Amino acid sequence: MHRKATLFLVFSVIFFISCLVLVGTVDIRSHFFTLLQSQPISPFPCAADSPLRVYMYDLPRRFNVGIMNRRNLDQTPVTASTWPPWPKNWGLKRQHSVEYWMMGSLIHEGAGDGRDVVRIMDPENADAFFVPFFSSLSFNSHGHNMTDPAKEIDHQLQIELMKFLSESKYWQRSRGRDHVIPMTHPNAFRFLRDQVNASIQIVVDFGRYPKAMSNLGKDVVAPYVHVVSSFIDDDPQDPFESRKTLLFFQGKTFRKDDGIIRVKLAKILDGYDDVHYERSAATEKSIKTSSEGMRSSKFCLHPAGDTPSSCRLFDAIVSHCVPVIVSDQIELPFEDEIDYTRFSLFFSFEEALQPGYMVDKLRLFPKERWIEMWKQLKNISHHYEFQYPPEKEDAVNMLWRQVKHRLPAVKLAVHRSRRLKIPDWWRRR
Repeated sequence: MHRKATLFLVFSVIFFISCLVLVGTVDIRSHFFTLLQSQPISPFPCAADSPLRVYMYDLPRRFNVGIMNRRNLDQTPVTASTWPPWPKNWGLKRQHSVEYWMMGSLIHEGAGDGRDVVRIMDPENADAFFVPFFSSLSFNSHGHNMTDPAKEIDHQLQIELMKFLSESKYWQRSRGRDHVIPMTHPNAFRFLRDQVNASIQIVVDFGRYPKAMSNLGKDVVAPYVHVVSSFIDDDPQDPFESRKTLLFFQGKTFRKDDGIIRVKLAKILDGYDDVHYERSAATEKSIKTSSEGMRSSKFCLHPAGDTPSSCRLFDAIVSHCVPVIVSDQIELPFEDEIDYTRFSLFFSFEEALQPGYMVDKLRLFPKERWIEMWKQLKNISHHYEFQYPPEKEDAVNMLWRQVKHRLPAVKLAVHRSRRLKIPDWWRRR
């Protein structure tokens, strides 16, 4: 009796579903293909959920850590056991040290959870190639201007490096497109930069480079390495009221190009009791006082420097001081993952130079909204930390993830270049 009832029920369900399919109410095929599409199989070696596989060239130490200690004449490639710590007394050199931390992330032998990159020793299996040349440190150490005789050392290193790369079959295979080269100082690699135009450059902004040399389509914007200490114990009962200064700025006011706005802002912001705008050179003492000032201010001013960006923005972020960005052409790191409007304010040059306009806006800024921005700064500040060994979601891992995002376009360009008889034929139509 039970068996007959069960068979009748099954038959009824099948009959009902069949009727729905016949009249078009249920599309079994669409549902079936949706299930198939929810389990994609990636045809690319670098799958979306796997770490980026990077091959790092074994360059002599004079190209990287040897610049940190030129008295050490050892030229064997550095290893995890010989990796030197970043000098604590190097001040502003630290802001351009992205190259050091990226190399360190590949040197580090610990597995770690959530790493976005792994170093592989077989170049045939690499998704990308890292060129461990400290181009920014080379500029800072071998001559600070074009007339300094010591600049010739920097020039010679670039010549040697390009000779080495040009002889690599992996550089030849992609014309350098899948090679990652950090050059965060505006004058880094200045002699032969046109020879690495196709590579993935790690830059802090595009202020001095033509579009043919650097652009968002192929390059990665990195944060400056902050020079002030991170604010760890920032947990007051009322963070808004505990920060007495409305707007804080301390730094050089005479800069090039768009940086001339700093001189104009000094006049605009003069005379306000709740605004601290101080001309200051970067010294160990001034970095300490700047840190204290940022931690006790609600808003931290970030006007353009010699280029659209500067280290000051990232000092403000790790100080949990809401950045006030005055720059018409700034590009920001990790912007495909981070919405800066959730914790920063933006003013154009025109707005910032209207007497009283910016200060009035800040004075009327709602306390509740500021607290939300402050909380967001605390939540995202770890994305701007450079450290060795690297940690999950820190700045280095974020940068490698950005590199990974560039690779599909790189692979497309490489594959097309191998079969095209007339490069970029569509531009000639």
